[in-house]
Amino acid sequence: MTTGTGTHTDWQAWQESWDRQQEWYMPDREERFRIMLDMVEALVGPRPRVLDLACGTGSITARLLARFPEATSTGVDLDPALLAIAEGTFAGDDRVTFVTADLKDPHWPAKLPFDTYDAVLTATALHWLHSEPLAALYGQVAELVRDGGVFMNADHMIDETTPRINAAERAQRHARMDQAKADGALDWAEWWEVAAQDPVLAGPTARRFEIYGEHADGDMPSAAWHARVLREQGFGEARPVWASPSDTLLLAVK
Repeated sequence: MTTGTGTHTDWQAWQESWDRQQEWYMPDREERFRIMLDMVEALVGPRPRVLDLACGTGSITARLLARFPEATSTGVDLDPALLAIAEGTFAGDDRVTFVTADLKDPHWPAKLPFDTYDAVLTATALHWLHSEPLAALYGQVAELVRDGGVFMNADHMIDETTPRINAAERAQRHARMDQAKADGALDWAEWWEVAAQDPVLAGPTARRFEIYGEHADGDMPSAAWHARVLREQGFGEARPVWASPSDTLLLAVK
């Protein structure tokens, strides 16, 4: 998706390519973003200061600013390739700042431009953390959210008490994914192969794999676990506000 000599990268095309790849896993991805922004508006209003946590290419930030032009966003991530796409996409937009930080580093909040946020938002990103570091991260997030502010996490959350439902849902989802792949959809690995061949993204992609390797998913605990831990870590209320058969959008209010 680089044009000409490789100096003019079509960042919007990379954003759309990332969206298509993510939608292969989550056909209802836009629905979770819509509900997330509905809840931002309901609880903190239409001009929020947002922390886009593990922001990737800035998918949440893009939808936030399209809906709330007076919002501001800080995106934080460690992935140099996805951050390159994010920074290219939002270059010159003074509402957006990107920070390179490792969420497993206890001092990552010190890199942020603000001490507090109206909303901390994340989607399909924290499932690679195991339960213990995730609980610690939730404690740090609680300190970043102002009183009355919100945290939302939309991700794969597995309820182990329903194994038959889980197996049936997973089989159906994977059958649909196989069909979409047969129709030409790129999966995660194939998307990264394309990025690695791009003159602008090849270097950042190589660095990305040095950082992460082929990182595995974490425990993916249930929505009930997330709600309980968020309350233990300093939030006043927490519950799901949207769910698909496989994923949950969990909202916590400080």
